[in-house]
Amino acid sequence: MLEFYSSSTSAVNSKRAIAECLENALEGGKNLDCDLIIFYTSIGHNFKDILSEAHRLSPNALIIGCTGAGIIGREGPNESMKALAIMAIKGEKDDFAVAGKESITSSTSFEVSAELAQQLKNKNPNINMIHFLPSGFDITADRALKGIESVFGPEIPIFGATSGDNMKVITNFQFIGDKIFERGAVAVGFADPTLEVITQATLGFNVMGEPFEVTRSELNRIIELDGQPAWKFLTNRLGFPETATGMEAGPALWLAQKLPEELHDEYGNTHIISTILKVDADSSVYGPVVYPEGTKLWHAERDEKRMFEDLDKMVEQLATRCKGRKPWAVFHADCAARGRWSFNRVLKDEIVSRMQYPLIQDKDVPWLGIYGFGEFAGLGGQNRFHMLTTSLFIILKKNG
Repeated sequence: MLEFYSSSTSAVNSKRAIAECLENALEGGKNLDCDLIIFYTSIGHNFKDILSEAHRLSPNALIIGCTGAGIIGREGPNESMKALAIMAIKGEKDDFAVAGKESITSSTSFEVSAELAQQLKNKNPNINMIHFLPSGFDITADRALKGIESVFGPEIPIFGATSGDNMKVITNFQFIGDKIFERGAVAVGFADPTLEVITQATLGFNVMGEPFEVTRSELNRIIELDGQPAWKFLTNRLGFPETATGMEAGPALWLAQKLPEELHDEYGNTHIISTILKVDADSSVYGPVVYPEGTKLWHAERDEKRMFEDLDKMVEQLATRCKGRKPWAVFHADCAARGRWSFNRVLKDEIVSRMQYPLIQDKDVPWLGIYGFGEFAGLGGQNRFHMLTTSLFIILKKNG
């Protein structure tokens, strides 16, 4: 059976940071060797130093990871420019496999993800869950999920996050072995037959006003809304200047689509939200999913009180779904906009403790989280891509 160990650090020296994580995760033993290392890092670390030192200290380990706006460990959240967190895993080599692709874009999301999934399947046909970490920029994430499912089928649980940077939306990186990809994709396939994963996401946003319609689009590019140039329409509707960028534009960036009624209770919301990541000079906008012409959209706004209430509800639901079993390990993805762009340090600590304590109390359960640019978690028994959520992925021992 796979064994999981986690740690995080804010050490600024990159070699010291990965060494400290391994030492703390593996309880200071002289032998820091393990079989797999998954790591999340902020954008400020020296990635080559992390990889080389990890290989030196744990020469038999496969290594995989990505960048984000920060990390969340058992020790709490950390959004400094040099934050690092790891999940070290020990087990049989036939209980997991890793794969990577050096580039993924909106137009290649399906094909690249299918190729990555085929790499995993060729290495291990018994994979029963996939931890997916693609670039968060210029991706059509729903098509990426379909690409993986085209190889493994729609029943395979896919969980993880899209990688990013410190909310500058400039670049992001993925790591596999000693390779560093820029705007690529990596994945871990787990094949331990004694383990399973349950996943869930929570939003905590409200929709505003009347809907509007996508009247011209190409994949994840919205060219016109209600017959007008998309960005001009969105900013004018909410009273922002067209020159507004990033968080300046607030709700103009957040596009909500209505969910089927049967999903409302599980999600805690009537709508699912995506975020505009790029605006072209011609006023077209780019999001992370396909927007077919005729799609109805709403504006959305964050509701801090609802974020906490819905998180508590989700944690209760997850605890029920665990059926009395202690989590074996927890992976976690929070949208970067739910970090310091939403909450101060005290509130971030509180929101993390409100998800960790009910699930793991004071038990030594490994926990690895990232502030990413989007989240992959199940909804209604299907793999879905989310944004602006807290998403938890709980690894459990199967009953019996």
